[in-house]
Amino acid sequence: MTVEKTANAPFWQEKSLAEMTSEEWESLCDGCGKCCLVLLEDEEEGGFAETSLCCRLFDPKTRRCTRYQERKTLVPDCVQVTPENAGALEWMPQSCAYRRLAEGRGLADWHPLISGRPESVVEAGIAVSPNLTNERKVRARHLWRYVTGKRNEET
Repeated sequence: MTVEKTANAPFWQEKSLAEMTSEEWESLCDGCGKCCLVLLEDEEEGGFAETSLCCRLFDPKTRRCTRYQERKTLVPDCVQVTPENAGALEWMPQSCAYRRLAEGRGLADWHPLISGRPESVVEAGIAVSPNLTNERKVRARHLWRYVTGKRNEET
């Protein structure tokens, strides 16, 4: 992706994902929490189903990982989003800033870097529910009971 530089443009418009500092990269996360939901892959029809279950390290009230720096060690299948994979992770929500920028779509108007308000994610209906169930409380054979819908509604 070629990024055209303009005077006084915000960093996400001036830099590619690979050129961003770690602070800039982390600030792209809107805190919606959708990447921490348990997803079920539909192997017959393709795609993914969202559930009302969250990762064992996720706090749905704050919409943050409780052990962010250690998450890869504690949850080995946790996928770290990088500039290299941001546009290729088909399970990532369409609303994700990393995915949007990787696809050349820019940030949504509700994104905190645009709105200046972290609560705009909740107001736009993008944030996950604070009432999610932790995956540790559910047996694998019961996961289907928590399906809420298909992943990747257009936002």
